[in-house]
Formats: sequence, C-alpha cells, structure tokens
Amino acid sequence: MTPAARREAIVDAALRVANRRGFGSTTVRDVAAELGCSSGLIHHYFASMDDVLAAAFEQVAGRDLQVTEAAVAGADGPIEQLLAFFASYARTDGDWSFQLWLDAWAEASRRPALGATSRRLNVAWQRLMAEIIERGVSSGAFHCDDPDGAAWRIVSMIDGLALQNVAHGPMLPENAILEWTFTTTEHELDLPHGTLARPTGPGTSTSTSPVSSMSPMSSTESA
Repeated sequence: MTPAARREAIVDAALRVANRRGFGSTTVRDVAAELGCSSGLIHHYFASMDDVLAAAFEQVAGRDLQVTEAAVAGADGPIEQLLAFFASYARTDGDWSFQLWLDAWAEASRRPALGATSRRLNVAWQRLMAEIIERGVSSGAFHCDDPDGAAWRIVSMIDGLALQNVAHGPMLPENAILEWTFTTTEHELDLPHGTLARPTGPGTSTSTSPVSSMSPMSSTESA
C-alpha cells in the first residue's frame, strides 16, 4: 500500500470510529483497532490524533462544500444560485456530516488542527454565500449594503436551527426551517416575500414565519 493510500485508509477508519463515538471520544488506539494495525503506524503518518481528526473532517466537510459549489456554479442567476445553495446545504437530524460539524465545533478550542480546519471551511461556506449575494447586488437583483454580514447571518441561522435538530432530535419541522430561512434571506436582500420559491406538497408550511417581522440586522446573527 502506498503512503497516500495508507493515509487515506487511516482517515477512513477514523471517520468510521467518529461516526460511532464522536470526535471527542476517538483515540489513536480506536483507529488502530479499526484498521487492524499498531498505534505506531498511525503516528508514523500523522503527528497527532488532532491531525488525524482534522484530515477526517476535511474529507467529509470539504466534499460537501465541493458539491454545493458545483450546484451553485450550475445555476443560471442569483436567485437560482441561492436556491441551489439552500437545496445542497440543507441539514437534517439524520445528517452524518452535520453531526461531524457539531463534533468539530465542540472540539475546536481543544484541538488546534481540527479547529483551524473547521474555521477555514466555515469561512469558505460563508464566502460562497457572500459571493452569490455580491453577484446579485451587482446585477441589480438584490439590494444589500453588507453582503459579508448578510452571508454570516444567513448561514449562521441555518446552522443554528439545524443544530437544534442534530443535538436534540427532530424538534423543528424541516419545512419550518426552510420557510424561516427563505423569509429571512428575502428580508436581508430586500426581496418581496415569496421570491424564493417554496416547495409545494403535503406538509409544506405556508404560514408567515416569526422571522418575517425581524429586520435584516436581527437576532439571526446570533443563531
């Protein structure tokens, strides 16, 4: 097995263990046992367990980012790009990759390499949203004085709402999260309510969200 293949095998084993136990409880010994090798082999390829977890998180979260970037790039205009972002970024209580995000956030302050990877990818998601907004402002489709801040508020709101379901089970209906996200985004970008087409069908919410009464500089920033 080549060194690159061995590193990949170690990362894959770490992900399997983390899926069962979480990043905080995954150890070098666990990964070695999963892979059927010695702990020394893990240390030969990675300086620390922090580096193993950072590489594992990079693999999953980075792949998710690439999928969303491709979806946005394939959409025609700013409105379509927003919808593509939301469709790809949507999280559910059963979303394994978002559970890893939750674990990464929890461990970020204690594990420098994992924390640095989490921050870099989080900023990349925010920048992807900010670039959509900037293009929309340039084309006249959106009106927003602070695309960077608006992107942080929108992404943070999605993450905060999804976090409730990932951490505590399905507390919030997915259609409600979608409606609140769309309504808040429309306010941020000075779009008429309903500009972002809502999915239709059984269980789809059509009621006005409490978020609709908030200003663009609302408490969604702290979601």
